[in-house]
Amino acid sequence: MSGPERSHPWWYDAVVYQVYVRSFADAMPAPGDGIGDLPGITSRLPYLRELGVDALWITPFYTSPQKDHGYDVADYTDVDPLFGTLDDIDRLLETAHGLGLRVIVDLVPNHTSDQHAWFRAALAAAPGSKERARYIFRPGRGKDGAEPPNNWDSIFGGPAWTRVPDGEWYLHLFDTSQPDLDWRNPEVGDMFEGVLRFWLDRGVDGFRVDVAHGLYKEASLRDQVRPKKAKKSAESMVERVLNDEPMWDQPEVHDVYRRWREVLDSYPGDRMAVAEAWTQTAASMAMFIRPDELHQAFNFGWLGTPWSAEAFAEVVNDSIAAVAAAASAPTWVLSNHDVERHPTRYGGGPVGLARGRAATLAMLALPGSAYLYQGEELGLEQVDVPPEARQDPSWFRTGKPGRDGCRVPLPWSGDAPPYGFGGPAGTQPWIPQPADWAPLTVAAQDADPDSTLAFYKRALTARREVFAGADEETVAHVDGDVLVVRRAGVSVVLNAGTYPAALPEGEVLISSGPLPGGVLPPDTAAWIR
Repeated sequence: MSGPERSHPWWYDAVVYQVYVRSFADAMPAPGDGIGDLPGITSRLPYLRELGVDALWITPFYTSPQKDHGYDVADYTDVDPLFGTLDDIDRLLETAHGLGLRVIVDLVPNHTSDQHAWFRAALAAAPGSKERARYIFRPGRGKDGAEPPNNWDSIFGGPAWTRVPDGEWYLHLFDTSQPDLDWRNPEVGDMFEGVLRFWLDRGVDGFRVDVAHGLYKEASLRDQVRPKKAKKSAESMVERVLNDEPMWDQPEVHDVYRRWREVLDSYPGDRMAVAEAWTQTAASMAMFIRPDELHQAFNFGWLGTPWSAEAFAEVVNDSIAAVAAAASAPTWVLSNHDVERHPTRYGGGPVGLARGRAATLAMLALPGSAYLYQGEELGLEQVDVPPEARQDPSWFRTGKPGRDGCRVPLPWSGDAPPYGFGGPAGTQPWIPQPADWAPLTVAAQDADPDSTLAFYKRALTARREVFAGADEETVAHVDGDVLVVRRAGVSVVLNAGTYPAALPEGEVLISSGPLPGGVLPPDTAAWIR
């Protein structure tokens, strides 16, 4: 993007837009099947260029039975026909690079699909075979091995073990269709190095590493100790539950990323990787981004912060300090395809939208990179998807609504579903869109200078103009109910209270809402020089 010359690699302070491939844009087969695809993304790349982002991250498009909508991979080096072909991803990469956009693709190394050739071979083989050694198969406990090998639970609900006909059990920390790989087997690491090189050779600029903290489990596979009352970090406004987790964040995982870093560094163009690592502290998150490991890790502390100036300031200062110790830069994110959209988390309606815009403006002023989730630039809220339309595997395992509400396909234009997403007029896409989304479409907001989309465009432009290349120390503090961040000669203020606050003296560069009477209203942020 335009702006001052960079002194860091492109990813250091990039704004990355997450594309949930099934829900971004549908262009094939004509006139559309209601599911987003690679040609659909390519057709909308000019929109992302105009929005002002630097890169896009695309969720998995590999061959998959789609039990978890692509996060159950059956072939890591091919495109699922539902989304297109290898020629389509090549065309997407070429078009994006021609527009000055980088492309990050998702990598899922913790588990495969149960339809992967390796797992089919494991089921056909005997206990103790080399085929089963690629996964975590174990005998059960109790009489006749009828009980799971340990007490671990699946993230999607229920036990994390499933028994096969010969009596052994296999581990799946997610759905039963997603068996965990055994990373203590060198075949697994060799296979994934080949996958990295396959996509780097095709020109991808980086990888988002799914469940990056989960590859290794404690070798003993011991039971998880579950205290009656979880312990929290002392003197902390932000909840950080410190649990016994023998299945997550084991020290051996860092050797994997040292190997991957050597691969990435062997290619030109500042190729990178960002970890999805749900670690328990900022310090443990920073372990993934030491100079010889991955380049970035998602900072979920910001995403999980309550609406509080004190909590925001704590997360900002802790995050910056943690990554400084690792000689890297922080990342910031408010929403993604796995969590409730942030305007809804912040209360919903006009208040939730105002707070969402304010939090976004504050986030975009912070050092490091920012990750946006598709649709947040339209102010979309979480949708209450009807039970009969829900498709998240966690819904089927737990009976809880799951993640479908943040994955509803985007509204591009028109007055009724599918709102220009693709497919015949009057038909719903794979998750139904609300009937009242007409004012939220890209076309409608493009025509409104006060829309959330217009605000995002202004904010991203201002970020490049004001903060590009700004490397000086950034410290957050609290003034009453106001978060105050000072950076590059600019005061970033966010009023998380219930009463108007005084504005700092100076020129207002941008605000998330009106500033009547020269004060900062509640649920509003501004940059002042």
